[in-house]
Amino acid sequence: MTSNNPVRDAAAQVREMILAALEAAVKAQELPEAEIPAFAVEIPADTSHGDFASNIAMAGARAFRCAPPKIASAILNHLDFSNTWFTRAESAGPGFLNFFLKPKWFAAVVESIDTLGEAFGRTETGGGKKVMVEFVSANPTGPMHMGNARGGAIGDALAAALDAAGYDVTREFYINDAGNQIEKFALSLNVRYLQHYQGEEAHPFPEDGYQGEDIKDRVKEFAAIHGDKFLHTSEEERRQVLVDYALPKNIQAMKDDLSHYRIRYDRWFHESSLYEKGLVDKVVGILTDKGLTYEKEGALWYRASEFGAEKDEVLIRGNGNATYFAADIAYHYDKFALRGFDTVIDVWGADHHGHVARLKGAMDAAGLSGDALDIVLMQLVRLMKDGEPYRMSKRSGRSVTLRDLLDDVEVDAARFFFNMQSPGSSMDFDLDLAVEQSSQNPVYYVQYAHARICSILRKLEEGGVTPRKVTQEELLLLSAPEEIALIRRLAQLPGEIISVTERYDPSALTHYVTDLANLFHKFYGACRVNVPEEEPLMQARLCLCLCVRTALANTLRLLGIDAPESM
Repeated sequence: MTSNNPVRDAAAQVREMILAALEAAVKAQELPEAEIPAFAVEIPADTSHGDFASNIAMAGARAFRCAPPKIASAILNHLDFSNTWFTRAESAGPGFLNFFLKPKWFAAVVESIDTLGEAFGRTETGGGKKVMVEFVSANPTGPMHMGNARGGAIGDALAAALDAAGYDVTREFYINDAGNQIEKFALSLNVRYLQHYQGEEAHPFPEDGYQGEDIKDRVKEFAAIHGDKFLHTSEEERRQVLVDYALPKNIQAMKDDLSHYRIRYDRWFHESSLYEKGLVDKVVGILTDKGLTYEKEGALWYRASEFGAEKDEVLIRGNGNATYFAADIAYHYDKFALRGFDTVIDVWGADHHGHVARLKGAMDAAGLSGDALDIVLMQLVRLMKDGEPYRMSKRSGRSVTLRDLLDDVEVDAARFFFNMQSPGSSMDFDLDLAVEQSSQNPVYYVQYAHARICSILRKLEEGGVTPRKVTQEELLLLSAPEEIALIRRLAQLPGEIISVTERYDPSALTHYVTDLANLFHKFYGACRVNVPEEEPLMQARLCLCLCVRTALANTLRLLGIDAPESM
């Protein structure tokens, strides 16, 4: 048997056995007829008491009007283990049913992984449904910061997991190249340009301007090319040429940084295209036609409070300009109505939590489905160095940017660390640990396990031993506790990937590879691989090593992290 999800298949078999046993118990009048309630089949925390467990006896107490132990006993009386992966079952505690796997299941897991190779972990759970993951989407008015770094790692790993689970995935970056932030960008560039030639006292910098040193850098670059040519032109023309120069530079810098961060987008979507295609006017018209807008104080308002928001929102300001919210509705209308995505996942900073209900409500108001829009809210990152918060980069006065981080920390470590905790948890990023070359560094520990397996294979090959195809009978020799524990965890990769797509939390992947590396090191310490006097066992253990290498590499690939062959 080759299975791309052996845990799911075994759990499904337990469920079928229970249902058949219940039917038989009812026929034998050991239980009354009743509608079978929902019940769980899962791997227990302590597998010494069973490989799978079910709460059916407790879940069915009300339906069958029986005590859980009686229900459990009736099920046990009618369980049929023939043609299954299971050898026996027993009742425990208040009525849990524990099921024990046959050794051949563990052998079949190794055989499946060996056969599937790079495809191991992939499933068709998603059924080809179209899903967009939009993440980072930083304003192009300055460099990307730590929140963008975390969002990039989370969004990219989530998209990779969705792809592995059988969804049709699109990665997208939304470029805010229109609206208030670009007007403020133009204002800031204009004042810095004037200051460059006429001094800061002659042109005070506005309080609401962009204060970053990067604005000065762009102006210096522009001045080096054009000099004071635009000093005496109209302010409108000067602002435009400055934005036309600086904005593409900033966008390209973002693309370069994210490429270095190993993130490749399928599409970079420009906010300005929403206006060019008339989509902002279109969605405003849709809401107006539905009677969901009204005029107040010269502005056009949307009745957001009727769709779950705390208050109504302005769509068109008194000066005729659309708000960011209006553009956001148009952008998501484009995602759903025009491009046909079944689900859209946005990865946002936690400071956008107030925007969630109003945007989901706006989808309902526009005739779409707010339930098809999922928001992953990501908490803040605090950089730590020498046990203390680390606030400044090497360039005095600047907050730490993504580029600064990747100058000091390897991409592998950054992407691993940002996915070690769920997006909804605040995190401390330990710069000292991230660069440490020891088993204390979790990414180093995991990569070392992969490299160690490669080293084992090389050394054996030097001694004339190469892996060969092993039989299921030979794989049955893998019976030591450390081998069984390792195989059990190996089998869980497809389920972990599916879990990521259900919870939108890639930290399951870092936990998985860390556990797997730990179990491999325990196995290697307890079970000799190079046992030429027991050639079948040696080949079985070699096959197990290859399967661990495959699972580590496949998982690290989803995280965008290298799997080195030597360290």
